[in-house]
Amino acid sequence: MFTERTSVGLDVHARSVVAHAMDVQTGEIFKARLCPDPAEVTGWIKALPGPAAAIYEAGPTGYGLAQTLL
Repeated sequence: MFTERTSVGLDVHARSVVAHAMDVQTGEIFKARLCPDPAEVTGWIKALPGPAAAIYEAGPTGYGLAQTLL
């Protein structure tokens, strides 16, 4: 059983983060192209209907962001 309301996918690159999220209760989709600043990404996730579960692309550009989101 899911406890998260919103699922978030992040494609992390050196100069940008492509973010998609889906509210599993309503089916609404959210999209954004963000700066790879952890504060900006965290702010976008916090503005989504919560609670949210973030999924990120493993790799050197996503490691710092993943640590921030934990």
